[in-house]
Amino acid sequence: MKDLTQDQWQEQLENDQNKMILDVRTPEEWEEGYIPGATLVDIREPQQFLDRIQALEKDKSYYVYCKSGGRSAQACQIMSQLGIENTYNLLGGFSEWNGETSNS
Repeated sequence: MKDLTQDQWQEQLENDQNKMILDVRTPEEWEEGYIPGATLVDIREPQQFLDRIQALEKDKSYYVYCKSGGRSAQACQIMSQLGIENTYNLLGGFSEWNGETSNS
């Protein structure tokens, strides 16, 4: 797992062709807005979260965020334990995100 600042995360994301963005917030938080291209995988639903993570391709790069960076750091640690090596945590999370956003 690597913690990235907002700028580092955005720059690396733009240049990575083998990426997936994971939003580990709740569906209610997702409704308030999300980073385009993100997939919602709620970490507060432990069994569903584990099932979804175990189904992911191990060789991709995963850019993970939550509201402030705490849950996404936890998600990255779990992903690492499951054999996913390239995980990037967004420091400050969505609450500090200054890039493009979408609403569902």
